[in-house]
Amino acid sequence: MSPTKKAEPVNPDPGSPDVATPDAATAAAPVIRFTDAARDRIAESLEIDGGELLALRVEAQKLGPAGIDYGLSFVGLDEREPDDEVADAGPFRVFVDAASARLVRGTVVRFAPSLHSAGFEFDNPNAGWDDPLADAVQRVVDGTINPRVGSHGGLVTLLEVRDGTAYLAMHGGCQGCGKAQVTLREGVETAIRDAVPEILRVVDTTDHAAGTQPYFQPGEDGESPLG
Repeated sequence: MSPTKKAEPVNPDPGSPDVATPDAATAAAPVIRFTDAARDRIAESLEIDGGELLALRVEAQKLGPAGIDYGLSFVGLDEREPDDEVADAGPFRVFVDAASARLVRGTVVRFAPSLHSAGFEFDNPNAGWDDPLADAVQRVVDGTINPRVGSHGGLVTLLEVRDGTAYLAMHGGCQGCGKAQVTLREGVETAIRDAVPEILRVVDTTDHAAGTQPYFQPGEDGESPLG
C-alpha cells in the first residue's frame, strides 16, 4: 500500500458501516482506531502484499503552525521499535512510535471513496488552533486534503484564517505544478468550503515559480478562481 500522504478496533453502528463509535476501551484513550471501511481496505492491501508477517506503521509529524502530516506504511513484524505502542486492529497490528502517538492519540482513521478520488482521512481530536474556525479548516487540511495530495508527493499547510479567508501554502509536488490552480479550485477549496461554510475564499500564497515544476504562473492575488 502506498502512503496517501494508528489500535483498538472500532465497533461501528451496524446501520452506518463507516461511522466509528467508541467501545469500552475508549476511556483508556486508544492510540488510534479504524472504521470498518478503513480496516478492510488496509487488510486487502496487506493481503495483496502477501504480508502475514507485516504490520501497519503509523507516523505523524507537526506541519506548519498547527497541522499534522500522517504516513501509513507496511513494515515487518520484526521492525518494532522499543518505544512503539502496539495495537491490535483485528486483521493486522499497528506500530506507532512515541512521538507520533502523542500527536494521534484518539484519532479515528476512515476510508472515504468519492467521485474524484479515494483515500484515508484522519479524524484527530487534538486541536491545534485557538480560533475554532481555523481549527475547523485545519482538520479538513490534515484529515482530508493532505492524505490525498500526499499520494502525489504534495502537501498543503494552513497559514492563517482571517475575515472569512483561509490562506494556504502548497509544498512538494503541489508547488510549481501546472495543475496547482485546478487542485486548489476543484479539490482544496471545495473540501474546505463544503466542510466549513463560514470560509468565503481560499487564497494560495505559494511562490510556484520556486517549485520543482516552475511552469505554473499564479494570478496576481493568488486567489482561487472561485473566490
